[in-house]
Amino acid sequence: MADAMCGQRYHTMTKLEAIFDAFWAKLANRERQLKAPTQQKTRTYLSQPRSLPSDKLCQKGGHTQSLQLQFWVQLQAIVSIKYVGEYQEPQAPEPLPTQPSGTTTKVYIRLAGEKRKHNEGRVEIYYNGQWGTVCDDDFSLYAAHIVCRDLGYSEAISWSPGSKYGKGEGMIWLDNVHCTGREQSIAACRSNGWGVTDCKHSEDVGVQCSDRRLPGFKFNNELVGRLEELNIQVEDLRIRPILSAYRKRVPVTEGYVEVKEGGTWKQMCDTQWNSKNSRVVCGMFGFPADRKYNVKVYKMFASRKKHTYWQFFPNCTGNEAHLSACKVGGRVSSDLKTNQTCTDGTPVVVSCTPGRAFAPSPSMGFRKAFRQEQPLVRLRGGANIGEGRVEVLKNGEWGTVCDDKWDLVSASVVCRELGFGSAKEAMAGAQLGQGMGNIHMSEIRCNGFEKSLIDCKFNAHSPTCNHEEDASVRCNVPAMGFQNQVRLSGGRNPSEGRVEVLMENNGTLKWGTVCSDNWSTMEAMIVCRQLGLGFASHAFQETWYWQGDVSADDVIMSGVKCSGTEMSLSHCRHDGANINCPKGGGRFAAGVSCAETASDLVLNAPLVEQTTYLEDRPMFMLQCAHEEHCLSSSAEKTSPTTGFRRLLRFSSQIHNNGQADFRPKNGRHTWVWHECHRHYHSMEVFTHYDLLSLNGTKVAEGHKASFCLEDSECESESQKQYVCANFGEQGISVGCWDIYRHDIDCQWIDITDVAPGDYFFQIIINPNQEVAESDYTNNIMKCRCRYDGQRIWMYNCHIGGSYSIETEEKFEHYSGLINNQLSTR
Repeated sequence: MADAMCGQRYHTMTKLEAIFDAFWAKLANRERQLKAPTQQKTRTYLSQPRSLPSDKLCQKGGHTQSLQLQFWVQLQAIVSIKYVGEYQEPQAPEPLPTQPSGTTTKVYIRLAGEKRKHNEGRVEIYYNGQWGTVCDDDFSLYAAHIVCRDLGYSEAISWSPGSKYGKGEGMIWLDNVHCTGREQSIAACRSNGWGVTDCKHSEDVGVQCSDRRLPGFKFNNELVGRLEELNIQVEDLRIRPILSAYRKRVPVTEGYVEVKEGGTWKQMCDTQWNSKNSRVVCGMFGFPADRKYNVKVYKMFASRKKHTYWQFFPNCTGNEAHLSACKVGGRVSSDLKTNQTCTDGTPVVVSCTPGRAFAPSPSMGFRKAFRQEQPLVRLRGGANIGEGRVEVLKNGEWGTVCDDKWDLVSASVVCRELGFGSAKEAMAGAQLGQGMGNIHMSEIRCNGFEKSLIDCKFNAHSPTCNHEEDASVRCNVPAMGFQNQVRLSGGRNPSEGRVEVLMENNGTLKWGTVCSDNWSTMEAMIVCRQLGLGFASHAFQETWYWQGDVSADDVIMSGVKCSGTEMSLSHCRHDGANINCPKGGGRFAAGVSCAETASDLVLNAPLVEQTTYLEDRPMFMLQCAHEEHCLSSSAEKTSPTTGFRRLLRFSSQIHNNGQADFRPKNGRHTWVWHECHRHYHSMEVFTHYDLLSLNGTKVAEGHKASFCLEDSECESESQKQYVCANFGEQGISVGCWDIYRHDIDCQWIDITDVAPGDYFFQIIINPNQEVAESDYTNNIMKCRCRYDGQRIWMYNCHIGGSYSIETEEKFEHYSGLINNQLSTR
């Protein structure tokens, strides 16, 4: 019931948003403003129809790896096709007559355009022998519903004016379309008439349909003799292991390739199958390449059983990200006498090479595309394994990739280079957060067979690109079944609850709880990743308000400590069978709350380097700072009237480059009032300031409590939300930054007792990782500094993870000076 209510609320909100979008688009059209280019950057997808990995299916014969596809295999052949579906909805109202005769013109509809998912795109209609578009004037959500249902989707989520999916070609068939929502076809809606329009293709309308299909929907194919895309529904695709050695192996890497059509699993005939087809199939299941297998053994197995074959031959080039992008070479031959198909062949078998992280044993690891040395490409900011913002290494420095011409082919090269399969989605518009530093590549053009992204053609300079256009990718990864080993119980929605894990106990598998001792955001992040629920928004050490499964009350996992890179909670360090949980389970069992997005705080390193200086400040001016422990311990012995402290001061500017606002962990009712400074602390420790010796020993430190987390400034497209004044809400919005000026209390390190020498200067944001972020590696900033007792030099300030390992090693040992000689003030 909770799931249903949650889904209903979600769809209600999306419908309301779509209605408001339609209203404003209509108003803008009447004011003749739709033809002006929009300034708002939209988030778009560059992908073929997506495949979503399903749960691993456990059957008597072993494991079966399956993809719940709901995809449409696009076959290009001279055949009879029609792009209209016939769906008989029970008790549907009669369509309104729009023509004097009461008849409705039969039309064919498709979704087209660039940078889209399979259930969205530019609306195109086939009429009078040619394809054309629809103008956005007076278009509404009702009309979008008609289009989506005509294509077999349950409903429309929203619609987009102004040629969001690119400009079409040819005729603009319909303009000023008025639908009530009860029509069976868009041709039944009132309009200016076929081809009567004053629109341009810059006003082509697009729709976004729900991913849910209408039950019983079928396509009828009647467009004779035209070379078009034939859509044939295939419900599932799977690799079914045949040999006993592979039946219980996870992930499934070898077996028959089978499609589910009309509720029946069918094999593919291998008479026209080649390695390029195998490469595409392996890529869909998360494997970077295919390999040879024992043909004789499979022929022996094939001879023992009669098979049911799918009637089509895929004809792939090998660089497709999905089988639906392949052409079709023809139909499987059949013997009319015996009524058998694929008489000269056997079922298709694929054997896939897993990436290093998914290899069942070291000997089966992927070697060709996965580099043992530091890779030249990495993913950052993604919630799940195999997704993130694409970053490349150039001259020892990491930088991002511009999304111009970013597509599935190029994205698949990245995925395979990192040991994953083909790309599930190639995303534009910094959908997984903005990067920092340089943009190293733009307008990338790959053929799909490169070993690395740097082998593709690209432009090294793109002056018009910025980090709002950073490219991202979601890769196909093997189904490991980790999501079946953990569950959330008792929460208000599927994304929260008490953590229950499936562990072996006395030789049997048993569900139980996790001890909450030292349970933190990092452990919660692994749980959310394991379940595919994004990031952890909260980690709970008490879950008395969540009624979990009574049979799973016992604590069966304790001492959990994760580093943040694990794919499963069982991969983290824990006590194993030696359970140690003084508080016990029950109300003290660990819990999590997951969210699709997270913040990402990044410090402005150049500003720190530019604003650093020394100040000798009298002790009588440091009374409040002393009370808040912002001075070193020797300050206790300093005279409050004649003494002074030497302070290393600087400004810091903290940006939120993530996808969610950064909010304090605790609610305002728990904030602590500090009388001296007359402000609240929403987080007791927000940043650490450290001065380290060259061997890493801390010689001086400072810290900044989050006395005022607010939006000091924002980018042009972002708005300030958080203001500290008058006990206001605290936080840092996406696209905004908080500035701590050098002249405020505690914005320093007390170096009164520090001897002259060479040091590391380090700042760590959110040091205890109390608040979830998409990337913690960039929370650290380091500088080299030299102090001679009166002056200080600060140089080579940079964010953690922005340089290669080799460059970082040079930084650790480099003693030269570059700039920024600083004296006391």
